[in-house]
Amino acid sequence: MSQPITDDKATMSDVEAASQNEKKNVASGAPADVDKAAGFLLNTEGYDNLTPEAEKKLKQKIDWIMIPMALDKVALGTSALYGLKETNHLVGQQYSWLGSILSLGAIVGMPLSSYLIQRLPSAKYLCACSIGWSAMSLLMPACSNFAGLAALRFLMGMFEAIIVPGISLIIAGFYRKDEQPPRNALVFAAASSIVNGFLSWAIGHVPASAPLHIWQYLFLLTGSISMLWSIFAFIYLPDDPMNAKFLNKEQKYHAVRRLAANKTGIVNKKFKIEQAREAFLDPKTWILFFFNIAINIPNGGLTTFGGLIIAGLGFSGINASLLSMPTGVMSTLAAFTFSLAAAKWNNRRCLVTIIACVIPIVGAAIVYAVPRTNLGGQMVGLYLMYTYFGPYVVGISLAQANTAGHTKKTVVFAILYIGYAVGNLIGPQTFRESQAPAYTGGFIAMIACYCVCIGLMALYWALAVMQNRKIDAQESTGADLLDGFTDLTDQQQEGFRYTT
Repeated sequence: MSQPITDDKATMSDVEAASQNEKKNVASGAPADVDKAAGFLLNTEGYDNLTPEAEKKLKQKIDWIMIPMALDKVALGTSALYGLKETNHLVGQQYSWLGSILSLGAIVGMPLSSYLIQRLPSAKYLCACSIGWSAMSLLMPACSNFAGLAALRFLMGMFEAIIVPGISLIIAGFYRKDEQPPRNALVFAAASSIVNGFLSWAIGHVPASAPLHIWQYLFLLTGSISMLWSIFAFIYLPDDPMNAKFLNKEQKYHAVRRLAANKTGIVNKKFKIEQAREAFLDPKTWILFFFNIAINIPNGGLTTFGGLIIAGLGFSGINASLLSMPTGVMSTLAAFTFSLAAAKWNNRRCLVTIIACVIPIVGAAIVYAVPRTNLGGQMVGLYLMYTYFGPYVVGISLAQANTAGHTKKTVVFAILYIGYAVGNLIGPQTFRESQAPAYTGGFIAMIACYCVCIGLMALYWALAVMQNRKIDAQESTGADLLDGFTDLTDQQQEGFRYTT
């Protein structure tokens, strides 16, 4: 069994060479059903330990391949500025439902996607879903009414269901616990909102004599870019370090070996019902589930109505697109700032998340309280609201760090994404057409949700500390390299310490 790991930044001394007895057990197919990484290490010749400089170069090589910037899927909010509502004859809450129905599709599609990603090569399935999403985006310009838009948005949601859980699994399989938060910020970054805002502004200059409506060109452009990137990723994105073609055999060995300290494993394709049961019975799963709902109700509202909120202050569609670009800057800065703080400030991720939730509360309060004639104050408050992305990505890193066992990870990430989808389903409904352009109910809902997030994160912190104290009171034996790849859950492993 493993020696307790006292913090996220475990060094290679924590994962020294395994005993011969355990090697024989694993190699002979012992009933532990170990992680794929264990078999890889046992069938790979040993290499000298990495020097700090060599490890830094290895991480940089993985970063350059694994952390490319992807295009955000937020074209709906901008397209509303360019006539989508009018040309499709949307009335009442129909536009809000176009924002919500994407999440409804994700909830419906998640069970099947969770099963398939457990059985199929995860990166290939993930990219295939992204290709499907892009295809639906390219079909959006063909729609002329609410029914057509709603059907495509529902299918887009089904394809999108596995993207966040799938990427979370891949990041957890390439990086140590202390390295995961900033990588989450990169992968899930909203910096592409800047690009999307610029493209929307540029497309806004399409002349009225063009054969298509401006919003149709927007979906064609963003869908095409997303399709090209998805095909590229389908070809080159690896599932795990063991099949990463850009690494040589020695680099694969070190990339796998350095992850043993996580004790969360990398991949095991056998579905284990006991791990799934533990995922459902673990109270930390449900705390993060409700946290994801609460943090994403504002996300759903802002993604769908952000452009209309800005336009409601008196700006034209073109200028509103341009002014939406800083929202991506704020989201990205918040994600990087709080993720780096979570990585550097050992065992204070819950506190970082609580602090991060205060900023969008301030932003929502400013927008709610400042007169709408004060355009400067309104814009400052609106931009501050987009810092909600910081606590969201740190929350993802808590699930990555504190969930072991491949089946349990798959189930937990699926449950958390359902929370994400539920929040995004509810969010647009808090913005009532009858309250435009102030949308008072939406802003009150945001403030309430952030306060709920603070309470839930405090509860998660207290629970993790209590579980760690129980572990501290137990005796454990010396650390072993293969202990990190036994495909046991966090609750099944002696000495597994939870990141707080």
